[in-house]
Amino acid sequence: MNIILSILVTISVIATSCYKEEINAEADAIVPGTGLMDWSSETHSGEAIPNYDMVFSQDAVNRIDIVISAENWKFMLDDLTENLGEFGSGGDFPPPPMMNRSFNKSFIPGPPPGGEMDFTPVYAEVSVFFNDMEWYHVGIRFKGNSSLRSAWQEGIMKLAFRFDFDEFEDEYPEIKNQRFYGFQKLSFSNNFHDESFLHEKVAADIFRDAGLKAPQTAYYRLYVDYGEGPVYFGLYTAVEIVEDTMLEDQFGSDDGNCYKPEGNAATFALGTFNAEEFDLKTNEDYPDYTDLETLYDILHSNTRITNTEEWKSDLESVFDVDHFMHWLAVNTVIQNWDTYGIMNHNYYLYHNPYTDKLVWIPWDNNEALTDELRETLSLSMMQVTSDWPLIRYLIDVPEYETIYDEYLNSTINEAFEPSKMKEAYSYYHNLISDYVIGADGEQMGYTFLQSGANFTSALTEQYNHVDERYSAVQEYLSK
Repeated sequence: MNIILSILVTISVIATSCYKEEINAEADAIVPGTGLMDWSSETHSGEAIPNYDMVFSQDAVNRIDIVISAENWKFMLDDLTENLGEFGSGGDFPPPPMMNRSFNKSFIPGPPPGGEMDFTPVYAEVSVFFNDMEWYHVGIRFKGNSSLRSAWQEGIMKLAFRFDFDEFEDEYPEIKNQRFYGFQKLSFSNNFHDESFLHEKVAADIFRDAGLKAPQTAYYRLYVDYGEGPVYFGLYTAVEIVEDTMLEDQFGSDDGNCYKPEGNAATFALGTFNAEEFDLKTNEDYPDYTDLETLYDILHSNTRITNTEEWKSDLESVFDVDHFMHWLAVNTVIQNWDTYGIMNHNYYLYHNPYTDKLVWIPWDNNEALTDELRETLSLSMMQVTSDWPLIRYLIDVPEYETIYDEYLNSTINEAFEPSKMKEAYSYYHNLISDYVIGADGEQMGYTFLQSGANFTSALTEQYNHVDERYSAVQEYLSK
C-alpha cells in the first residue's frame, strides 16, 4: 500500500511540475504551490468562512485552472459518449450548419419541454489551481441539461462543470472537509444560448436587488489541462450552490428542508405529488416531506372555492405567498421561459426555520432576459392553466393579483429600471470583453459565439429589451 501511495504522490508531483512549466510561459502566469503546504484555514479548511469577495468578485474576471489526468478525462468523456452519443453527432436534433455558431432560432437544441436527461455525469478527480494555490483531489463532473446535451452533440467543448471540493475525502482523508475559500461546491455555467454573456450573471443580481433570495454569481476564465497543457475552455459564470452556502448567508440558517424539484411533481398540479421528484438537499438522513404535502393539500383544497379567506390563511401559514408573487413579477418582467409556468424545473423551495414557511428560490437563469428563444409568460398570465396551480390559483385571487401588479411596477422602477440596467450591462460587457473576443477571447470549438460582432450587438439587444419591457409593463398596468 505504501509503495502504491508513493507512486501516486510521485505522479502527482510530476504532473504539477509539468503544469507549472506550461503556465509559467505565460506573461500572467500562475505559479501554484505544491503539496499540502498550500493548505490554510482561510483557504482550504472546513472552518473557513465563505469569502464572497474572493470567490464571487464583481470587479474582476478570475482565472481558475483544472489539471486532470488523461485517463480521468477520458473517463468523463466516455461517460458522455455512452449516454449522449458520439461527440458532434447531433443526436436527435438537426445538425448545426457549422461547428462554431450562434443558436439557430429555427430549432431549439436540447430535450423537448419537460424532458430531462436520465443520468448524472460521473465525478472525476482533478487538481484545481487558483490564486497561486492548489486544491487537492477535487471532484468535478459535467453538469446541465440542454446546455450539456446540445454542446456535446453540436461538437462544442465548452461544457458546463460542477465542483465538489471534498467529493473524494473518503479516499483521501487528508482533505476531509476541503473548501474553496469556504465553499464546498460551485457550479460553472457555460453561458449557453447567450451571446451577451449577461443572462446568468445579471438575472441573479436583479432578483437579489429586488429583495428576493438568489445565488451569487461571478465570471471566470476556465482552463483545463488534460495532458496537453492548459486549454482555454472559455468564459464561464460561477454560480453559488443554494444548499452549500446560500441558505446560511441569506436566511441565517440551513437547518430547514431544501428541495430541488424536477419532473411532473414540480408543477404541483393535481395528482402529480411524488416525493421522489423533490430532491432533498438538506436533512437527507431524516427525510420528511410533510411540509410539501401540506402545501400540496392546501393548494388543492375545496376551500379555495368554498371559503377563499380560509384557503388564503391556510396557504400563507405554510408558503411565503408574498415572496412568490414578488418572484413571479420580477421573473415575468425580465422574461424567462425555462422555469415554473412553462418548464417543470429550475427552482428551489426552502423551509425557512424562522418563519416556518416554504420560500421560492430561482435557479439556472441562463434563459432569462430575452424573449427570442421560446414564448415566455405574458404579464396577464392569461395562458397559464391549472397545470401550474401556484400561478393560476394565486393570480385568480384579487388580493394576490394586486400584490403582483405592485411588484411589476416596483420592478421596472427599481431593480429593472432601464437606465440602471444599461449601466450594469455596459459595466459587465466591458469587464468581460477581452476574454470573450479578441486575442484572449474564446476559441474555435470552445464557444457558442459565431462572431465578435454578435457579442457587440448583443449588448444593444439587452438595452432594447429592458426598454421594451419597461414600456410593456407600463401599458399593462395602465389598462
